[in-house]
Order: sequence, then structure tokens, then C-alpha cells
Amino acid sequence: MRNIRAWWELEGRYYHRDIYTGIKNLIRWFPVIWKDRSWDDSYIWEILKTKLKYQADYIGKRGIHLDAKRDAQRMMTCVGLIEKVQKESYQTEYSDYHHSEFHFVPISQEDINDIDDEDLRLDMKGASTLHIQEIWEKYDDYFAKYPHAYREVTKTDKYIFENNSKQHIAMNMGHYLDKKANRILFAMLETYLRSWWD
Repeated sequence: MRNIRAWWELEGRYYHRDIYTGIKNLIRWFPVIWKDRSWDDSYIWEILKTKLKYQADYIGKRGIHLDAKRDAQRMMTCVGLIEKVQKESYQTEYSDYHHSEFHFVPISQEDINDIDDEDLRLDMKGASTLHIQEIWEKYDDYFAKYPHAYREVTKTDKYIFENNSKQHIAMNMGHYLDKKANRILFAMLETYLRSWWD
């Protein structure tokens, strides 16, 4: 009987709150779990991002410990970094600084005749090739936006792409910024995660 009373004092009398919290969690997590798939890192990010949002909201509103507001802000900074990484924002941002038009142009019979492989020549009849024409570019504005990334990427002749054009430098900067966002995100999690409790 003493064990039952001890259990009731420590755990049993809170069961109604546990049931309420469990049902509430099932409801609010349902849309995230429903959409979850196992084939892409984007879904891992979505679960981590959602957890950090919920925890930032909980800790930030309660404000029980001294750094609660700061912890909530740090969590939301991590959420922002996750969104940048998840959407590959840094890797595609450079495309806002140029506009190109794409045209498929038929391959000339003369070019087909220059191919040594006869089977390949037959396959190439009626084929087209993609031509890209740059209409305008403002890569200098992009470089000015991220001067540190520009310096880092241009230190070597080759980062991921050879730095033989402004577009390749911009693409390399996108990769550099994406990796930097990953590093900052995981450094923040490593530094602060264990202190994010209420």
C-alpha cells in the first residue's frame, strides 16, 4: 500500500495532465508526421525545426529561468538557419542577380557529319542543343552583399566550380554560404542545446 501511495504522490496524480499533453501533441504534430518521408534530409530538418519552434514558444512564454527569452531567440535563430539550409536559399540566391534565356537550337547537319561514330550520327538526326543567353547580370551587387564569402571563394582558382566567370564565383559563394550556415547551426546546437530546458 505504501508503494501505491508513493506512486500516486510522485506520478499518478499527474496522469490527467500527461494524457491531455499527449493528445495535444498528437494533434499538433499530426500534420508534420503525416507529411514525413524517409528519402530526403528535408524531412529531418522539418521535424527539428518544428520541435525548436514549439520549444522556443514554450520557454519564451513561461520565462521561468533568467535566460529564457535569450534561449527562445537562439532557438528561433536555429529555425531560421534550418529554413535557409532546407530551402537551399544560399545556393540559389545568386540566380536573383542575373537573367538568362534558354533556347533549344537544332544541331546542324554539318555538326552531325563531324561525329565519328556512325550510330551516334544516326541518333543525332533531328536533335537539339541547349543555348543559354545571359540577358543581364548584377553579380557585383551579390559580391558586395557577401564580401567575406567573395574573399574566401576567390582565394583559390577552384572552389567547387572553376572561378573562370562571375557566375561560377557566385555559385561557389552560394555553396560556401550554405556550408557556413550548417556550421553555425550545429555549433549553436552543440553549445546551447543542453541548456534549453525549463
